[in-house]
Amino acid sequence: MFGQVLGERGPSRAPLYERTTRSIKVRVTPSFLADQSEPEESKFLWSYTISIENQGAETVQLVARYWQITDEIGHIQEVRGPGVVGAQPVLEPGQSFEYTSGCPLNTASGAMHGRYLMRASSGDTFEVDIPIFLLESPHERRQIH
Repeated sequence: MFGQVLGERGPSRAPLYERTTRSIKVRVTPSFLADQSEPEESKFLWSYTISIENQGAETVQLVARYWQITDEIGHIQEVRGPGVVGAQPVLEPGQSFEYTSGCPLNTASGAMHGRYLMRASSGDTFEVDIPIFLLESPHERRQIH
């Protein structure tokens, strides 16, 4: 997909999900991709755009990621790896990095959450939470209790 380091002013769209850990703000905007999904074949696809903003006083680098993806029947998939979209961005104070990626599911809804492993310029490493966000489609089964 894509990624870019932004200056002090990032995109103006309102985030749907947001969390700040140790002065690193993570915003997530998921979107169901109806034109790339095939509900009759149980293939559903979402994109999600994430903005990572360094609101702290120290330069940090995103080193690794961990995702936990849960579909609507409770099946859990874990994903681990270096960086995001092929990059390990360095964020100076006030900078943001934004990228878009995707998630396929065999069910019409689900949820994702995770964490980033960050390295501060001091050499310290710490984890930053990625807030849980919903993957919803117009095809999901809703029950009234």
